[in-house]
Amino acid sequence: MSDALRQSTTDKAASNLKPDSQKSTLEQGSDKVKGAADSVAGSAQPEGEKGVGQKATDATSGSGSSGKPVTEQASDMAGNAANTVKDTLGMNK
Repeated sequence: MSDALRQSTTDKAASNLKPDSQKSTLEQGSDKVKGAADSVAGSAQPEGEKGVGQKATDATSGSGSSGKPVTEQASDMAGNAANTVKDTLGMNK
């Protein structure tokens, strides 16, 4: 699997260092979607194909195998990202 859906360590750090209060609604939603895509890609990518940086980032962020099929993980993450965006926009009341 390629690293196309993976976020770089630098991008993750930049996103995490900027408080949500300083981010636009679009930026917050984008961060959630990127994080979900990265997590799914990290779970689907075999450990032997990951670089040292990705292994370390996955280990510290909790990405990786949860015992669920990748399709179920993707579905869960997409639903969570959608709910986060709705919460941010005040639509989940």
